[in-house]
Amino acid sequence: MNLNFSLSEENLRLCGLEDGEEICYCLPLDLTVDGDFQKNGYTVITDRRILTLEQGKRTHELELERCGRVFGESMIGGGVLIVVQDGLEQLWGRFSGKHMVRYFYMDRGVQLLKEKSSRRVVSREYEKTCPVCGRVLRGTKVCPYCEGRKGGFVRFFANLLKTYWKKTAAILVLMLVSSLISVVSPAVQRRLVDDVLTAPERRPEQAVLCISLMFLLGFGGVLANVVKNYQCAKLGARVANDQRQKLFEKLQLLSLSYIGDRSPGMLMNRISRDPSRIREFVSDTFCNAFTIVILFPCVGVYMLLLNWKLAILAFLFVPVSVALSMAFKNHVRRRYRLQGRKSDKVNNVLHDVLRGMEVVKTYGQEQRESDYFSGAADELAKIEKYNETFFAVFYPVLTFMLGLGTYLVTYFGGLSTLDGGMTPGQLLQFINYASLMYGYVGWISNLPRSLMDMMTSVERISDIMDQSPDIYDHEDSVGHAVAGDVDFEKVSFGYKVYEPVLQDVDLHIRQGEMIGLVGSSGTGKSTMINLIMHLYETDGGRIRIDGENVNRIRLKDYHSQIGVVLQENFLFAGTIYNNIRFARPEASREEIIRAAKMANAHDFICRTPDGYDTYVGEHGYNLSGGERQRIAIARAILNDPRLLILDEATASLDTESEYLIQQALKRLTAGRTTIAIAHRLSTLKDANRLVVLDNHHIAEIGSHEELMEKKGIYYGLVMAQLEMNGQL
Repeated sequence: MNLNFSLSEENLRLCGLEDGEEICYCLPLDLTVDGDFQKNGYTVITDRRILTLEQGKRTHELELERCGRVFGESMIGGGVLIVVQDGLEQLWGRFSGKHMVRYFYMDRGVQLLKEKSSRRVVSREYEKTCPVCGRVLRGTKVCPYCEGRKGGFVRFFANLLKTYWKKTAAILVLMLVSSLISVVSPAVQRRLVDDVLTAPERRPEQAVLCISLMFLLGFGGVLANVVKNYQCAKLGARVANDQRQKLFEKLQLLSLSYIGDRSPGMLMNRISRDPSRIREFVSDTFCNAFTIVILFPCVGVYMLLLNWKLAILAFLFVPVSVALSMAFKNHVRRRYRLQGRKSDKVNNVLHDVLRGMEVVKTYGQEQRESDYFSGAADELAKIEKYNETFFAVFYPVLTFMLGLGTYLVTYFGGLSTLDGGMTPGQLLQFINYASLMYGYVGWISNLPRSLMDMMTSVERISDIMDQSPDIYDHEDSVGHAVAGDVDFEKVSFGYKVYEPVLQDVDLHIRQGEMIGLVGSSGTGKSTMINLIMHLYETDGGRIRIDGENVNRIRLKDYHSQIGVVLQENFLFAGTIYNNIRFARPEASREEIIRAAKMANAHDFICRTPDGYDTYVGEHGYNLSGGERQRIAIARAILNDPRLLILDEATASLDTESEYLIQQALKRLTAGRTTIAIAHRLSTLKDANRLVVLDNHHIAEIGSHEELMEKKGIYYGLVMAQLEMNGQL
């Protein structure tokens, strides 16, 4: 059910979102108070506030922590939005009946949001607070709100100058040298014309001196620019590389829910494409910006000294050109944002097709996928064509307008020279300065294009860098040697807070016990093991490991003591040896071989062409399903986990592979706390207890014999499987 309708950019601005504030729900208020239909009416709930928008205005606003309940109440002809504040019910808006169910779900979601918010307040003593705004900082030393207020562009440049100040200072020196040469060269040309070429007396030595000086200045300018461009290119590459590394490190800290809500193509673009755009900006634009800052005042002063009237005439074209360029700034920004989204879509389509190529070929859908990709690529090409066409038309027009300024300066300067107001050398010097100034004005006019492209990339990168991780180490987090006791205490959780998967779950798993999780699809079996592995934060209640709250155990220490074997285990594109060693990189070759033997994997590994150094291919597709599974078991054995997770570890395997894997799993589970999921209930016969999940709760607990005697949900599942297998 969609509880987050999209808002226009105008309505987003109207919300006045603070940096770091996220919209959780957005539902239409499509009726006025009088019952008439309206557009652009919305109830918006963020992680901090609830507000309503109607007819281009923000009509109500309230901090979430001051809000009692937010619910819809059915009325004739629709429903009304009721907000409880200080025990009093307030009417905030009306909506049509088709949104009634959505408002019911939103009410539950708001309560869980408030509960999460209150839990964060309780745990503030374990977290850092921003000294400026007092906000809680989770997993970051920098406050995204305070940093965000500076603006992405300002923040980027501040970080650039702070982090790379030595390289930037060297580039500034080279720019200063290059700018001074550009200013001095026209003065030397003026002396050559006035004192040599048009002088009544011939002075060959003066001509040689001027030409030699012009050559040295020209050579010095070229050398300074070459070194400057080289340093700029190095700086751009360094900045892009650092951004990629920081993005990758931040992505690994963020929760699975954040990554799961974003397409792989979009995330790949954020790491590969966006830093490259920043590199281009730093290399080509950032460096020249300082040249203009140095050059413009010098050139302006010289022009005023030479002929102030002619200088004012030349200056008139500068603000007009800059204003014309800035007028299209917002339009250009929107177009580049759209281009970025279309590029993400193309990348995502390509990623999906490459990952699912076997399925595409199996069903003979190559042409359909080609058409789908072509459609996405055509959309991107259309946006790129529009953007490039716009600038292809805009800049020639702007260049022509600046050319008019040069013509006027030449004409009126020529008249002044004929009247004796200027010498020919002064006119040449003035025209050179004007051309230099107009050239950089043209560059400034091109600035919005590269600037908006860069700012779009900075915004997309900041979207990831400013995220606070849901799972993080607190200041008081400690290392903990896991023994294997696991306690669920009134645990509630939902991947979407308004759609619970588990509710008020109580369960004690004793050290060394094997627990089988049983239930139909969607009852929360995989969710329970995800919570045990601390991949998600509970919405309510807590999970204790050996009596210690899992939130207070250092993540790296905890995860290093967990072993996981899944139905579809992921193998990296590398050797068998490296895939087993992934669990413990410092393990010796003897330890890896011993783990492979315990997993019944050593024999088939020895039969491969290169043994343990055999390349497994992308996702391990050069191996069979049973072989991949045994490598995953070897990886878990090598880690010597105290807490073992088995999720459908023997599903979809042939009889021989299943037998070998069952033998390996018996060795692996011995003496370890094990939580296993299996749809084939016969594979759980060695479990000490079976936990049956149904309707978000634990419905039954007991051994196989106890549950069969009870003739409840588990009995029904077993009988259904026996009947399906023809054993009844």
